[in-house]
Amino acid sequence: MSHSDPTAMRPRRFLPAGPLRGRIRVPGDKSISHRAIMLSALAVGESKVTGLLEGEDVLATAAAMRAMGAEVERTGADEHGGGAWTVHGVGVGGLLQPQAALDMGNSGTSTRLLMGLVASHAITASFVGDASLSKRPMQRVIEPLSRMGADFTASPGQTLPLMLRGAAPAVPIEYRLPVASAQVKSAVLLAGLNTPGMTTVIEPVPTRDHSERMLRGFGAELTVEEGVDGARIIAIRGEAELRPQVIEVPGDPSSAAFFIVAALILPGSELTIENVGLNPTRAGLIAVLRQMGGDIAETNPRLVGGEPVADLVVKHSALRGIAVDPAVVPSMVDEFPALFVAAALAEGRTVTSGLEELRVKESDRIAGMAAALALAGARVKETEDGLIVDGTGGEPLEGTDHRGAPVATHLDHRIAMSMAVAGRASYHGVEVDDTRPIATSFPQFEALLDGLTA
Repeated sequence: MSHSDPTAMRPRRFLPAGPLRGRIRVPGDKSISHRAIMLSALAVGESKVTGLLEGEDVLATAAAMRAMGAEVERTGADEHGGGAWTVHGVGVGGLLQPQAALDMGNSGTSTRLLMGLVASHAITASFVGDASLSKRPMQRVIEPLSRMGADFTASPGQTLPLMLRGAAPAVPIEYRLPVASAQVKSAVLLAGLNTPGMTTVIEPVPTRDHSERMLRGFGAELTVEEGVDGARIIAIRGEAELRPQVIEVPGDPSSAAFFIVAALILPGSELTIENVGLNPTRAGLIAVLRQMGGDIAETNPRLVGGEPVADLVVKHSALRGIAVDPAVVPSMVDEFPALFVAAALAEGRTVTSGLEELRVKESDRIAGMAAALALAGARVKETEDGLIVDGTGGEPLEGTDHRGAPVATHLDHRIAMSMAVAGRASYHGVEVDDTRPIATSFPQFEALLDGLTA
């Protein structure tokens, strides 16, 4: 294969490096970027979005909304290099029949949220994705949307490719989430937008609430109450009329996570990460790293589009191993690969549990990170629902042998970025088998990391 072949794997050895110093901005929040495009496409009129994450996942959402009748176009870049976009929406109920299959690439968020949108429109859509996405379970979304009247023909195992025939009118339901999932909650609420009456989701454990915040911002009638058992009861009134908005997307805390961890574990580091979204349903990693002794300060706190935002100042710290409370898992579910790297450099033992959800992400992140860290010289033990990591006490990891196999990323962007950070904190570097998946969420990651450690 030639080096210009876009399907060829792109291995890279991430070598040890000095401290991280300076100021950076990470790309816009992926969760908020998806929802900004979708809700703008359902508003009547023109919305403007700045700071949009222009990774492959969000571009898949934009292409799908275009295929269903919305005008979605990039008008330039904002002052920090994020995307500036305008969206002319079709109105709730106005989605058109797509002429071809909707290609979701690697994006589970796009797939599950768009299934919700389509479920209450009188259209039929086929969803397809890449090899990794086509292994991911869709049953958890199919089940409630079927109750609302949508009809599904899925591949064996309830995976992609699948065909969805929407129901119009759909039937409002009250649905108690069997497993904490912001994507399932959001899919049901989005289906409820075009469903007569009140659609209700009961959430036993709070998950990220970007959908609720943004739906309200666009003018949907949505209430959130606390139930007797501490559950959140979220109700949305259907047949809503959404008003166009001007949205500034804050920096993605999941992308910031890799640089937070890198600055904590590389001696001499002092790094400022500007404009990071600190929604309490997403900020679990910062709380856990502080518990481990991490020096992470918040400056310039503010509200942007209803979302709390601040600049983070992160300094190298002597981290201590802890037992991570399983209750924090929903607020940092995507950040565990980065946390495992921090744990590998901490003093003592870090124990994580309650991470079953990580087995059905872009890859099995528990097994994938256990194997990758072990290859890089960390002392790690895999359990059914987590990892036990015995740290080096701040000593660099051994790294991977030049002659041996590279660490396998399993087409998972978060494993690739976590092991890039581990390579910086090693004696001999870490060889990663494929850096291509990083583009799904953080196209500038390698350039930023290289620039800071040059």
